Amino acid sequence: MKKYLLLLMCTCVFAACNKSNTPDPAPPPSAFHINSFKINEQTTGSNSFTNVAFNPVIKVSFSAPVDHASVNGGVTFQSPVAGVPYNVSYANNDSTIVLQPTTALLALTKYTLVFSGTLQSSQKINLSPAFAATIITGIDSTDKFPQLTDNQLLDLVQKQTFTYFWDFGHPVSGMARERNTSGDVVTTGGTGFSVMGIIAAMNRNFITRGQGLARINTIVNFLKNNCTRYHGAFPHWINGTTGITIPFSTKDDGADLVETSYLMQGLLCARQYFSTADPVETSLRTNINILWNGIEWNWFRQGGQNILYWHWSPNYNFQINAQIRGWDEALIVYALAASSNTDSIPRIVYDNGWAGNGSEKNGGTYFGIQLPLGPSNGGPLFFAHYSFLGINPHNLTDQYADYFAQNVAHSLINYNYCKANPAGYFGYSYLCWGLTASDDDLHGYAAHEPNNDDGVISPTAAISSLPYTPTESMNALRFFYFKLGDKIWKQYGFVDAFCLSRLWYADSFLAIDQGPQIVMIENYRSSLLWNLFMSCPEIKRGMKHIGFQSPNL
Repeated sequence: MKKYLLLLMCTCVFAACNKSNTPDPAPPPSAFHINSFKINEQTTGSNSFTNVAFNPVIKVSFSAPVDHASVNGGVTFQSPVAGVPYNVSYANNDSTIVLQPTTALLALTKYTLVFSGTLQSSQKINLSPAFAATIITGIDSTDKFPQLTDNQLLDLVQKQTFTYFWDFGHPVSGMARERNTSGDVVTTGGTGFSVMGIIAAMNRNFITRGQGLARINTIVNFLKNNCTRYHGAFPHWINGTTGITIPFSTKDDGADLVETSYLMQGLLCARQYFSTADPVETSLRTNINILWNGIEWNWFRQGGQNILYWHWSPNYNFQINAQIRGWDEALIVYALAASSNTDSIPRIVYDNGWAGNGSEKNGGTYFGIQLPLGPSNGGPLFFAHYSFLGINPHNLTDQYADYFAQNVAHSLINYNYCKANPAGYFGYSYLCWGLTASDDDLHGYAAHEPNNDDGVISPTAAISSLPYTPTESMNALRFFYFKLGDKIWKQYGFVDAFCLSRLWYADSFLAIDQGPQIVMIENYRSSLLWNLFMSCPEIKRGMKHIGFQSPNL
């Protein structure tokens, strides 16, 4: 009996020992997911990758070994038009997939790489959650067009951009269409830029003097004989066939003093350019003076206030109530209002209205550059362009600022912001820069600037800043043409805007963006429009009257 009990105890001990030395079978894995996703050993905080090399190495780490047989159906690599063939290899005991396209990816192209729920682990567990990555490839650094000298390139940009105003000018009125889809809608301010572009085109022999004279005569006669003026001012938009006012908005159905000023800036340059005793040129000068002298500048003080107002409507009077005060694109309004032969404003309107008696001074430093006037970081770059198509900012000062220093600082801040790229937009660099108002894929149209940046570059911003930032602007111009020209160089020059982060390229051209490119390139090369505008005797008198000093006055 004792032997039996002893044997029984030994058997139990042996069994217990055996049980303790034998591991339990591992439970089946409860999940199969992606641990990490890398392209060329880089990760991002999202599933989107930009500026990806054309031959990327894509490494995907999983929580368990991958079933090889499920990869073909569970992993999809897609271009905009077709699937992308790829090679697959494995690492880390099959828990890492290494994907490589069999051929180079295309430049500036969006690809999608999807790991679907049909991808399985070696234990036949489906991937959860599924995963998709967006891949945008980098810029092809090869030249898209044959090499040109800088002068040849400037000629080409001026000439091709000019075709917007020449070939696409309205067939009846000759005025500038608002944009390339505007039909009969022509723009008052853009037409002023158009007239200055025509003068530059004659100077470059793109057209003859006779051709330019005929077109500007058509424009001026249409303005004089077909269009409604409101206390001498024109509306923002006009029907180019009939001359009828087209409301810009419900209450903006009458005078637009800013648009009128851009028009007059151009027409006064034409008056000075066509200076011979030829009867057609004499008649043109007479008609321009009729339009110029007919503007009732003091009416736009709205009852004698010491500030000018932007709009007046025959139906809504001054209800929009938009004061024209600096710092923005409208300095030209006060320069012209002070220079009127018939209704000049007193200096207090400039000091109190536009300049705010010095309240527009900035003095802050942005990216190491001190900004004399205006909002933080300068605002959109058209502030430095529209008024200064005719007003020569070189050595132009008053008690508030040095205006060339202002425009140089504004342009350099914009350049340095894009170069620093604090928002991390793909494509921004010392070569690809320029924020100003333009079309936009997210908002339709937006005033882009460092404080309102959504990744959209507007070629007119850097190109029209050429007089202020010649090196930086010329670098950008070369980059836009040679490196991105297959995407953004079209029938009427550079498209209005683009965003490499979202691979969006506008198909639009706007008069107010095409015009400054022609004119400011010309001012950079010859000072032609600056010289013409500043040669007007009333401009010399009027600008001095409100406190400006310049050798050009």
